[in-house]
Amino acid sequence: MKITWIGNHEEGLEAFERTAKRGFINGFITLNDEAFAKRSAGSRDYLDIAERYGIKVYPISTIKNDESYEIVKELAPDLMVVFGWSEILPERLLDLAAIGTVGTHAALLPHNRGSAPVNWAIIRGEEMTGNTLMWLTKEVDSGSIIDQTAFPITLFDTCKTIYDKVAKSNAEMLDKLIDALIKGGKPMMDIKNETDEELLPRRRPKDGLMNWNQDARQIYDFIRALTIPYPGAFTFLDGKKWLIWEAMVLPIEVYAGPGTIIGSAYGFKDCGLCVSTNDYVICITMMEDEEGKKYSGQELYELDLKGVFANE
Repeated sequence: MKITWIGNHEEGLEAFERTAKRGFINGFITLNDEAFAKRSAGSRDYLDIAERYGIKVYPISTIKNDESYEIVKELAPDLMVVFGWSEILPERLLDLAAIGTVGTHAALLPHNRGSAPVNWAIIRGEEMTGNTLMWLTKEVDSGSIIDQTAFPITLFDTCKTIYDKVAKSNAEMLDKLIDALIKGGKPMMDIKNETDEELLPRRRPKDGLMNWNQDARQIYDFIRALTIPYPGAFTFLDGKKWLIWEAMVLPIEVYAGPGTIIGSAYGFKDCGLCVSTNDYVICITMMEDEEGKKYSGQELYELDLKGVFANE
C-alpha cells in the first residue's frame, strides 16, 4: 500500500513514525520554512523521521496550488493521510487517492467542528473531548466517521497534554484502519456526522488577550488552553506586555478589583504572583516579558510587580 502523508502539527508525529516503520509512506508533504514560521505547534521532527526511513520530503507553501496537485498526482497514493494540517484540501486533490483520504479532528464529531477544537474545548470549560478519524471531503470536518477515541479534560490538563492524547489516538486509530484496508475492508462508524452547531472560529495570537473581569476558573482555563506550544495568553501592566504561561487558582475571595496584583507568594519550591479576579485569586507561576525572558520561582518573586493588569 502506498501512503502519501501531508502534515505539519506535532500531533501527527507518533502516527507518522509508526507508519514509516511499516514501510508504507511513499512521500511526505509539509510546509516550507517560510510557511512553517507562521504556524503554531508545528514540528521539524518529521524531517528527521523521513530521513531515517528514506522518505522523500516535498516542502510547499500551500496544499491548494498546482505544484501540490502535481506532487500528489505523481506519487499516485492508494491512501492519503492528512494529520495536523490547517488547510482544507481541494476536491481535485482528494480524488487522487485510489482508496481515499483520511484525516483526524481533535474532537468527538460532530461536536466542535472547525478550528482549534482542543483550545476551544478547554476555554469553554468542557470536561470531555476526544479524537475522530474520518474520510475527508471538500466540506469542513464532515466526512464519514471511521473511528473515535474519547478522553476527559481534567483540571490538570493543558492544550499540550490533550494533544499528547490526540497524538497517541492518531497512531492507534490509523494502525487499525491500515490493517482493515489490507484485509479488504473500508470501515465506518454508524455516527451521523451532522450538526447545527456553528463552526469553531480560527484563533490567532491576538486572541490571547486576557479578560480579568472573568472568574478565576475561566482565566485559568484560558491560560492553559493557550500555553506552550501555542502563542500564549497575554496581558498588560503599565503599558508593557506580559505572556502568562502557567498559573493556579487559589479559592480565596479577595475584593481588590479584577486584575489587581495583591502580592507575591513564595516558597522553597515555587513562587507566584497573586492577582485578584471577579471571584477568587489567580496565582501566576510563569510569565514572560517583552524581550522573551521567562520568569518563575525566585526570579518571578524578585520582579516585585505591583499595580493592575489591564485588558488592553
